[in-house]
Amino acid sequence: MSNQAEEAQNNSAPLLQEKPRSNSNVAPEDFDWATYENGLSGEEKAEHERLKKIYTETIPYIQELDIYKGIVTRITDKEVIVDIGFKAEGVIPSSEFRGTPDLNVGDTIEAMVSKRDYKGQCILSYYKAKMFRNWERINQAYENGEVLVGYVIARTKGGLIVVVFDIECFLPGSHINVKPVKDYDLYVGKTLEIKIVKINPSTKNVVVSHKVLIERDIEEQRMELVAKLEKGQVVEGRVKNITPYGAFVDLGGVDALLHITDMSWRRVEHPSEIVELDQIVKLVILGIDREKNRVQLGMKQLQSHPWISLDPDLKTGDKVKGIVSVLADYGAFIEIHPGVEGLIHVSEMSWSSDLQSAQDFVRVGDEIEAIILVLDREERKLSLSIKQLTPDPWIDVEAKYPVGSKHTGIIHSFTNFGVFIELEPGVRGLVYTQDLSWNKKIKHSSEFCNKGSQMETIVLGLDIKIRRLHLGHKQLTENPWEKYEQIYAIGSIHHGTAIDVFDKVAIVQFEDQKIEAFAPARYLERQNGTRIKKGEQADFKVIEFNKDARRIVVSHTAIIRDGEQKQVDEHMKRQKVETSTLGGELDELIQLRNQMEKDSKETSEE
Repeated sequence: MSNQAEEAQNNSAPLLQEKPRSNSNVAPEDFDWATYENGLSGEEKAEHERLKKIYTETIPYIQELDIYKGIVTRITDKEVIVDIGFKAEGVIPSSEFRGTPDLNVGDTIEAMVSKRDYKGQCILSYYKAKMFRNWERINQAYENGEVLVGYVIARTKGGLIVVVFDIECFLPGSHINVKPVKDYDLYVGKTLEIKIVKINPSTKNVVVSHKVLIERDIEEQRMELVAKLEKGQVVEGRVKNITPYGAFVDLGGVDALLHITDMSWRRVEHPSEIVELDQIVKLVILGIDREKNRVQLGMKQLQSHPWISLDPDLKTGDKVKGIVSVLADYGAFIEIHPGVEGLIHVSEMSWSSDLQSAQDFVRVGDEIEAIILVLDREERKLSLSIKQLTPDPWIDVEAKYPVGSKHTGIIHSFTNFGVFIELEPGVRGLVYTQDLSWNKKIKHSSEFCNKGSQMETIVLGLDIKIRRLHLGHKQLTENPWEKYEQIYAIGSIHHGTAIDVFDKVAIVQFEDQKIEAFAPARYLERQNGTRIKKGEQADFKVIEFNKDARRIVVSHTAIIRDGEQKQVDEHMKRQKVETSTLGGELDELIQLRNQMEKDSKETSEE
């Protein structure tokens, strides 16, 4: 406390003591609490505020972690004293100036306030202030895209450590050069121009690149070279890279694309058929995109078009030979002259109407003969045909295959509804599944015959417009159902085997093994209450015969019921003479017989 404040306190003490004390516990309303607490009078308080204002205006406010400029006032072995304008001088450890050996008293430096001790003295840091300013420069250089110079101090996993503004930065191996670098040690101890490409503020990691500067220089050179090129200009270049779709050619600093379609007038499967790596080739510039610095090259344009060298005497209707070069679903391309291809549409490959794809007829590399359908030299279009080399087999098909005629053909293919029979090349007929057999139940035609085998057929129908023959196989033999109608009449009983038993029906095969019948599950019950199982034999009664649908329905249970009915009839016949003695029993038997007749009738109706 100042002397003036002490004197003011001493002078004010008697004044306070002279005031009479009130016996009341409540202070007077005009009591000066500020004077009582501070011990200052009004004049002394004003003087106190004036001195406080002078103090605060002359002594600056110091904030921790802020950076201030100061003057070095003293240098010792352990510390450096710096005046930053505060009421007390700041102290910096001498160890922070090891990299600054020429520090002298009177030098102006920047320092960061680390903390203030209990005496009010500031503990400063020259290193922290320097690193803070370096990070500011790093961030500024990153935002402005500046080119910096860094010193490579060491190699590390995946790259190099480069020091920029006393901050260690990471230079990835992929960003050292445009070409892969195998030995990183060659760069240690050297300076490199770099550019900051990424900063992670949370981890204080800085990633730099030297390659982007090289790419920038290359792009500038490329722009200069592209500016000198013109469309139609003939140039030479070195094949730098080969891809499935073309080759990249170095024109002396500019990589241009030679597309596979511009290598040769003939069809090329892979660019390696035309060019090799490091080969010097002569090319023509087809196009230039100066905005993207892209150049498109051509090689075949330096040669005359093959259509020009095509035989001038060649005309429509002539026969030519060629190699199948490309297959498509709609046809095949045939090369009849180097660089000249003609299309054979799938419809012109065969007189057969069911040819779906060219792959069913020819293969790439096949040598075939064809006839020219269309030859347009101006439009450079060529259409060919194979089937026109042979006469249309459907011209006199009515005479060769009249309805009712019998023929033997080769089984060509199966469908869900029948089988195709090839009677001769280009003439095929269809046998529907239901026309294969009179007796056998066929789900798919492949169950009845094999592909490539022969089959005898009869022509059932003929439609020349749509080129379709309707053939039959079962019609070659007499319909056995005419005979079956007499053999398997309704009510007849036959011995058969249950060859298949399902939940609702069983398939019964009679002993002659030529015909199958159906027995509903409720008609399989034996007299003892059990049901007939698969493989068991029994007698069956025909309860339904349909010649048109080729269906026979049989019942084993009906035979049992017929036997029971017969027994009842015989019993009633024997008891007719005894009606008088039987009395009510006869009535019961009559009722039983009527009931059994009713059950038998219901069974027949089912």
